[in-house]
Amino acid sequence: MAVNRALACWRLLRVVLHILGGIWTILVVFPRLAPAQRHARVQAWALEMLACIAIKLVVKGTPPVAGPMLLAANHISWIDIVVVHATRHCRFVSKDEIARWPLVSTLANAADTLYITRESRRDAMRVVHQMAQCLRDGDVLAIFPEGTTGDGTSLLPFHANLLQAAISADAPVQPVALQFMDGQTGAISFAPCYVGDDTLWQSLWRTLCAHDVQAVVQFGTPERAQGRDRRAWAADLREVIADLRRTHSFFDPCH
Repeated sequence: MAVNRALACWRLLRVVLHILGGIWTILVVFPRLAPAQRHARVQAWALEMLACIAIKLVVKGTPPVAGPMLLAANHISWIDIVVVHATRHCRFVSKDEIARWPLVSTLANAADTLYITRESRRDAMRVVHQMAQCLRDGDVLAIFPEGTTGDGTSLLPFHANLLQAAISADAPVQPVALQFMDGQTGAISFAPCYVGDDTLWQSLWRTLCAHDVQAVVQFGTPERAQGRDRRAWAADLREVIADLRRTHSFFDPCH
């Protein structure tokens, strides 16, 4: 069910004001805050952003209380990062072009994002070493092993390179299944999808026009490599996330 254009425009205005408010907080308030306080602000900002676009967050399973932890999630939309941050703060590994996007880069930098040049094997090695050190320092990191967005109905193949960081640091990986659902029917909502020929504006406008969308985050059980190499581990994690999507009902009328 779609909402009317006036309501969608009101939501858009709220999004713009919320982004500007977030940038003001980053520039004025963040320099005075300790890291833990910044992380709490990021999570609160993400929750408020979901409220601005009228997406209800449903969390199943247990997010990590503390690091070291590497979250591995499927990827559907530009809003996935906001959704995961709303469950708990983490440091995402994102493509380096985001660092050049106006406004978005300011928000990403404030969330301690790590950047990678995906086409460069040398840069991937650099990021793996950086991630491993972050894990040794007790951080919670997050990656999208698919490397790009899918339509939410199936999983793309998982890339294994970044999992080497967890192997090197002997850190656990927690599988995370993301899904957007229609709160009325429990069917998949394609409104937030950002795939194929979609532009960011098209995906955003569909999301703003959608009614009763739930962002459902299913946290699986953390696991260690236990002798697996990164490719075998990536394949196993893909199966675990696929199983989470198959065996857990994302629609819960009690939430």
